Amino acid sequence: MHDPSSSLPVRLVTGGTRAQDVMRLRALLAERLVSRGLGETRDTRPQASRLPVLVPVGPQEDPVEAEADMRRRLHAVPAGTDLVLRTSGSSTGTGRLVAVSARSLLASARATHARLGAAGRWLLALPAHHVAGLQVLVRSVLAGTAPLVVDTSTGFRVPALADTLHRALRGRDPVYLSLVPTQLVRALQDEEATRALRQVDALLLGGAAASATLLSRARAAGIPVVTTYGASETAGGCVYDGLPLDGVEVALDAEDRVLLRGPVLASGYVGAEPGGGACDVGQDTRYHDASLAGGTGQGIARQEVGTPLWRPGSRLPVTLRPGFHLLPTALPGELPAKGGTGTVRVLATPDRGRLEEGRLVVLGRADGLINTGGVKVDPGDVEDALTGIEGVAEACVVGVPDQEWGTVVAAAVVLQPGAALDGAAVRRCARELLEGSHAPKRVEVLDSLPLRGPGKVDRRAVQLLLSRS
Repeated sequence: MHDPSSSLPVRLVTGGTRAQDVMRLRALLAERLVSRGLGETRDTRPQASRLPVLVPVGPQEDPVEAEADMRRRLHAVPAGTDLVLRTSGSSTGTGRLVAVSARSLLASARATHARLGAAGRWLLALPAHHVAGLQVLVRSVLAGTAPLVVDTSTGFRVPALADTLHRALRGRDPVYLSLVPTQLVRALQDEEATRALRQVDALLLGGAAASATLLSRARAAGIPVVTTYGASETAGGCVYDGLPLDGVEVALDAEDRVLLRGPVLASGYVGAEPGGGACDVGQDTRYHDASLAGGTGQGIARQEVGTPLWRPGSRLPVTLRPGFHLLPTALPGELPAKGGTGTVRVLATPDRGRLEEGRLVVLGRADGLINTGGVKVDPGDVEDALTGIEGVAEACVVGVPDQEWGTVVAAAVVLQPGAALDGAAVRRCARELLEGSHAPKRVEVLDSLPLRGPGKVDRRAVQLLLSRS
């Protein structure tokens, strides 16, 4: 069931990190929870079913243009949608409109506090119109505490983060904040900020993969870093330090794509085919012989009668495209143990992963491998090696066109303050650490990596820059 776009009320709300905008958005979120019967007062209002869909937008956007764009695109909206989040894009340069319910946002916030051990005081240093920042506001509503805001509207300034941390640490509540890796890299270069971060109860680090070197440096400094994995489609981070939050289940498909299930899942995509992005059972779905567990065999999987298809913590004999799917509880031709032919709703992410004793290790995007001369190179492995070189603070590795090899590995790096390195020196060090095809053929030293959305590295911009150099 979907609301017709012609009669769907819409309300654009400014996000960002300006205190006035943030508190207005937080008030609307608190009001929405109450209106849906999810607040402390349990005050379900009669007009709840016709509440406007909230669309958080950036503070620099033209409100007239943004509203016209939303009204043009808001069709086939899943029933029960409370917010529409716009993803920051993907490696192909496309973004989607994600329909999210207040119930899924609250489920995520409650699970986060349960994992951290208690509610507390939250710092907002990420734009509130993206899911990581938005969740800070939802958690603050749930905790009954006002968030302290680090205004990044003119750029992320480490001294402002340190000052805000000191204010938060004067209270008695646990202190939490969320950062992206680039912010943590810069904070670690400042002694005052590092001392303050050492005193917080948890620093949630997500939005992009953090290098092993960065995590090692932060933890060696005594900072309680918790890595998070999730997306707008999961109402924010739903896997902390490799372990799913309460109610969240993780599995892999036959090609090692990460699959997620639980109450945190968004309602679907706006403007998707009927079903709000949910895939009909069997559509775009390939079943494999269960014994192959990721092999190339196709056809009806063979397993014991009564064995469910969805098994958390397992590699499933099915291949799914990215998006929301209705997965049958039993394989075609099999019957569930106790009868019935139900389905479970899962999200197939764009990422590859592996499971190690119940922990999820995210390996990068399924479409992110660089094929250079027939050799497949994982950019994350190369980035870890580069940031392990003394003097290199950040790295972004991409594939760029080459006449001889088709594609070669290239890298943009940011140096630690005072580091006396150039691109050639970084290349020489990389060749000592990596096999020939994995070592970057081009290295460009930048003052900073281009960013998009909530602070993620813009890989397409890096690729364009390195292709021209």
